[in-house]
Amino acid sequence: MSTEQLAELLDVDPSTIRRWRTLQPLQGPPFIQISDRVVKYATTDVERWLSARRVYPQAA
Repeated sequence: MSTEQLAELLDVDPSTIRRWRTLQPLQGPPFIQISDRVVKYATTDVERWLSARRVYPQAA
């Protein structure tokens, strides 16, 4: 998926996704650098990244 598609999925601005790729340490899901200007995200990587951030409420 594209940066814009990922941003829409996560309900954030595309600039947030781009910033995640340049921060040290890197943030966000793994990405695929196709060229200097083209970056893509594998759906499976995004799903795995989201699952790793899942928070389960404490049982009452």
